[in-house]
Amino acid sequence: MQTPPEQSSTPEVGDQELSAVDAAIESLEAQFRVRRETHEHAPAVVVRPDGVQAVLRDLRDEAGFDHLSCATAQEYPDRYETIYHLKRYDDPRTELSVVVPTPGDDPVSESAAPVFPTAGWHEREAYDLVGIEYADHPDLRRLLLPETWQGHPLSLEYDEDRPQIVPYTENVNPIEEDERAGDTLLLNIGPHHPATHGVLHLQVVLDGEQVVDVDPDIGYIHRCEEQMCQSKTYRHQIMPYPDRWDWGGAGLLNEWAYARTAERLAGIDVPTYAQVIRTMAAELSRMLSHFLAVGAYALDVIGDFTATFMYAIKDRERVQNVLEDLTGQRLMFNYFRLGGVVWDLPEPREEFLGEIYDLVDDLPERLAEYHDLLTGNEVIQLRTVDTGVLPAETAKAYGCTGPVARGSGVDYDLRRDDPYGYYDQLEWDVVTEPDGDNFARLLVRLREIEQSARIVEQCADLLAEWPDDERTIQSNVPRTIKPDPDTEVYRAVEAAKGELGIYIRADGTDSPSRFKIRGPSFSHLQALPEMARGEYIPDLIATLGSLDTIMGEVDR
Repeated sequence: MQTPPEQSSTPEVGDQELSAVDAAIESLEAQFRVRRETHEHAPAVVVRPDGVQAVLRDLRDEAGFDHLSCATAQEYPDRYETIYHLKRYDDPRTELSVVVPTPGDDPVSESAAPVFPTAGWHEREAYDLVGIEYADHPDLRRLLLPETWQGHPLSLEYDEDRPQIVPYTENVNPIEEDERAGDTLLLNIGPHHPATHGVLHLQVVLDGEQVVDVDPDIGYIHRCEEQMCQSKTYRHQIMPYPDRWDWGGAGLLNEWAYARTAERLAGIDVPTYAQVIRTMAAELSRMLSHFLAVGAYALDVIGDFTATFMYAIKDRERVQNVLEDLTGQRLMFNYFRLGGVVWDLPEPREEFLGEIYDLVDDLPERLAEYHDLLTGNEVIQLRTVDTGVLPAETAKAYGCTGPVARGSGVDYDLRRDDPYGYYDQLEWDVVTEPDGDNFARLLVRLREIEQSARIVEQCADLLAEWPDDERTIQSNVPRTIKPDPDTEVYRAVEAAKGELGIYIRADGTDSPSRFKIRGPSFSHLQALPEMARGEYIPDLIATLGSLDTIMGEVDR
C-alpha cells in the first residue's frame, strides 16, 4: 500500500505552462495594447470590445489556445463584462482568461463566434440573460427565454414584477431566405418526445427525407440554478444544487466541480483519505450515468427495451445500492462537503467493501453481454457506423469534451490532464476512438465503464488498508467563508458527459456575486447541426442519443 500523505493539494501550474502563458501575454501586449489581470486559476488580459476577434485569433493560431471552455457574462455598477476562459486541448493546465469590458450605457462587443464557433451559444445566453450585445454575431437572439421576453433577468435593473406575455407565433422556416430552401418541410421534434431525453425541441428542416438544418430550441426547464446559487452561502447551502444538474446519476461529479472551485477560491485543502473516497464515489457515479446512456441508446436506436435497457437498469441498481449505502441517497446524493466528504464509509466496512468487490468482479462478464447486444449487433452497426460523424477539429471548435470528444479521437480528459483527487496515483487509461461517429461514442462509454471499475477497485483496496488513525474525512473549514472582494476563479472536473466547469466571483460576503455553470451537454447540443446535415431522421435520433445530453445542465 502507498503511504498516504497528510494532505493533498491542487496541482499548480508548472514553470513551463507559466512561461507559455507569459509569452502569449507579452505578444498580446506588443500587438494589441492589452493590460493584465490576475484571477485565482489563471492570468487574464483585458481587451477592448473592438479587438476581441483579433486577440482570440492570435491566441488560437499563434499560442495554441484552441479550447474555449466557457464564456461568462456579468454586470457591474459601471460596466458589463464578458470573460472568455481559454485552455489548450493538449494541456488544459495552460489557461488564460480574456476579459472584455463594455460601457454600462452601450454594452456592445465583438463576437467571438467567428473565431470559436462554440461562443455562439454562450454569447446568445449572455445577450438573453445579461443584456450584452455582440456585433457580427451569426445569430444573435435569445437562447433560453422566448423572443418576446421583456428585459434581461441577470441585469442589475431587471424588473422581476413586470408581467410577461408570450404569444404563440407561427413556425417559420429557419432557412427560408437560403438558396437551399427549395421544396422543404419544417418538422418539429419535441419538446416532449422520448427520443429527446427531456424537454428539448428540435426544429428540423427536411429536403425530402434528408436533414438540411437543425435548430435546437432549449430553455424549457430553465430553473435559475445560477441565480439560486448566488443567493446561498458557500459552505452549506450551495452543495445540494449540483446533483440537480444531472439526474442521470452523475450528481457526485457535479458536486466535485463546485467543491473544487470553492476550495480553490477559499484556499481549502482536502485530506488524502477524503480524496480517495471522493475518487471512488465519483467513478461509481460515472458508471451510473454511462449505464443509463448505453441502455437508453439501445431503446432510441433499435427499440430494445426488454434486453439491453433492462440489463442496464439492473446493473445501475447495483451501483445505486452501493452509493445509497455510502451517501444515504439514491440520486440526489449531497455527499461532498468543502474540505472533504460528509461521513466515512458505512460500517461494517468489510461488508461495504465486499459489495464493491462483488460489483467490479461481475462487470467483465456483464460488459461482454453488452458488447454482444450492442457493438456486436448488426442492426446497431448499420444505424450507427458512419452516421453522426463529428471530425476532431469540429469537435474542438464547438468546445466538445468527454465521450463526445474522445469518440472523435480527441485525447482530452481532465482527470489525467489537470489532475485532482487521487486520479494521478492510480492505474487507468483514457479511452479514445478515432472514427467520430455514433458507434464510436457508444464504444467509448462502454470502455469507460471498464476503466471506472479499475479505479473503483484500486480505491477500495486503498481504503481497506488505510490506518484507522489517519481516516480524516474533512479538513478544518471556517464556519463562514468570505473570500476577498473581486476574487475570481474558474475550475472544472471531468464529469460523466465531459468538462463541467464553474466560475465564481466573490464580493466579500458569504455568497457568490456571480455563479456561472459550464455544462458539457450545452456545447455538445450546439454541435448537433454539424453532425446531422445531409442525414436522415433516424440518423438524427441516433446522433442525438449518442450525445447523451441532459437538459438539467443545458438549461440550468
